[in-house]
Amino acid sequence: MTALAPARREVLRAECARLEALDDAEFGVRLLAGTPTHETREESLLRRWARTATEFGRELAAATPPAEAFWPGEAPPPAEALSPGGAAHGPRVIETTGGLDRLLLARYTSRPVPTVELFTDTIALGEQLVDVLGWRDRYPAGSLRAAALAHEHAHCLLHRDARTRRALRGRLGHTALRLGRFRVPGHVAGADELAAHAYAGAVCGLGRSPLLLTAALICAVQALGED
Repeated sequence: MTALAPARREVLRAECARLEALDDAEFGVRLLAGTPTHETREESLLRRWARTATEFGRELAAATPPAEAFWPGEAPPPAEALSPGGAAHGPRVIETTGGLDRLLLARYTSRPVPTVELFTDTIALGEQLVDVLGWRDRYPAGSLRAAALAHEHAHCLLHRDARTRRALRGRLGHTALRLGRFRVPGHVAGADELAAHAYAGAVCGLGRSPLLLTAALICAVQALGED
C-alpha cells in the first residue's frame, strides 16, 4: 500500500468508507446477485437466502469448530493426525503466492489430496489495507490468515459431509423439481460461500464479515493497478 500516491490513497479510503457503511447482509445479497443462475431472482429472495446461509455458517462454527490438524508444508500428514478410518481430520496447508491476480486469500482442493493453498501475497496486502483503513478493531493482526483457513475448512466440511450439505439445502428451501407431492431440494449457487464466510467470521471473532474486507481488497487491487 505504500506504493499508492497520497491522493489515490485518500480516494481508496473514501471508497472503503462507503463500503463500511453498508451492513453485512448487503454483502451477502450482492454475492448471490453476482452468482450465475440468480440474475433474474428477486432481491427479497436473495436476501432471505443470504440470511439463512449466514445463520447456517454461524451455527456450523458453534457445532464444528476447525480441526487442529491443519499442517504446513507438502509432506503427508503424520499418523497421529489420521482418524481410525484413515481419513485426515483436516487438509494439508501450503503457502504460496499468486493470489492477487485472482483476488484469492485461499483455495481448497479435494484431489489428489485435500489441500488448502494460502496466498501469502493477498493476505499481506489485506493486513496492510486493514492498517491503512484503521480497521484493526474489526480484523485483529493475524486474523486474515486464520479466517482464510477457517473459510476453507468450512468448504471442506460441506464437501465431505453429505448430511451437512443436505441440511443447508433444506434450510434454504429452494425447490429444483416437484412431482405431485414429491419435492427435490435444489442447490443455491453461492450459498456455500456465504456459509463459509460466516463460519470464518464466527470462528475468528471478527467484528465485521470477511466479505467487507474482500470488497475493500478489490478496491485496493484496482487502485494499485491504476496508480
